[in-house]
Amino acid sequence: MKFKQIETFRVVMLTRSMTLAAKELHTTQPNISRFIAQLEAETGLHLFERKAGRLTPTAEGDAFYQEVQRSFLGMDALENSVRLIRQLGTGTLRIGAVPSIAMSVMPKVIQVFRKRYPDTPVSIHTNDSPTVAKWTATRYCDLGLVSYLVDTAGVQSSLWAQEQGVCIVPVGHRLAKKRSVKPSDFDDEPFISLTQGDGTREAVDAAFNPDRRKLILDTPYAPTICRMVEMGLGVSVVNPLVVRNMSLPGIKVLRFEPAVQFARHVLIAQQHTESAQMTAFMRCLAEI
Repeated sequence: MKFKQIETFRVVMLTRSMTLAAKELHTTQPNISRFIAQLEAETGLHLFERKAGRLTPTAEGDAFYQEVQRSFLGMDALENSVRLIRQLGTGTLRIGAVPSIAMSVMPKVIQVFRKRYPDTPVSIHTNDSPTVAKWTATRYCDLGLVSYLVDTAGVQSSLWAQEQGVCIVPVGHRLAKKRSVKPSDFDDEPFISLTQGDGTREAVDAAFNPDRRKLILDTPYAPTICRMVEMGLGVSVVNPLVVRNMSLPGIKVLRFEPAVQFARHVLIAQQHTESAQMTAFMRCLAEI
C-alpha cells in the first residue's frame, strides 16, 4: 500500500465523493478512482458500494477507515502541537488521560499541583488508552495516564496504581443484598460493558467463562456505565476509582470474585525533557 492510496481513501471517506476528493487533493476524478481500485486490489477489501450514483462505505471500508484514522493521529498531533506552541508557548503542561481518570481523580491531582505551580497552564486531553499512548509518543502530551498498555513505539510506562474491580448493581436489585458476587450470579442479567477492543473490557470478559450474561449495552466511558446502572439499565463490573469519585446514591457496590485488576499507568516519551513542572505533577500523582 502506498501513502497516496491511503490518503485518497481517507479523503473519499470524509467527503463521500470521488469528485470532491479530487478537488481536495488537487487531482482528477479518474485518478481518485484508480487509487481506490489499486487499494482494493492490494488489500483484498471491498471498500465502497456504488448505488444510484452515491458512494457508500462497506462494513470492511468502515473498519479499515478506523485503522487509517489511528495512523493519521501522529500527524494531527503534530499540527495541534504547533498551534498550541504558537498560542501558549512552551510552558503549558499537557496531560493525556483516559476518561475514567480524567473524570475522577484528575481534578484532585490538579488541585494539589495548582497549589505548587499556580501560574503554570495545564491542558487536559481525553481519549482511549491507545490514543493517549500515541499522543505521548509524539510528545503532543507531556504525560499520558492510561488504564491499560498497548504496544506503542516511543513511550515508556510505569505502574501508578492497581485495584480490584467491583460489581455495581441498582439499589433494590436482587443481587444488592449480597456482599460479594461471582460470574454465575450474572446469568441472564443485562450487563453494561466498555466498548469492544478496550483492554480493560477484555480483562472483565475473561472472568466470565462460560459467559451467560446479556450483553445489551456498551460505552467507552466508565462514568456512563455507572449512571446507566443507577438508572436500572443493567449491572456491571467497573474500576472502583470511578465509583469512589462519583455521587451514586442509587448504586450498591459489591465485591466481585475472581479478582479483576484495574490498573493505572503513567506514560512518558522515551526521548523527553523532564521539566520541573512535569516532575512536580508526577509527585502529585503519587500522593493521590
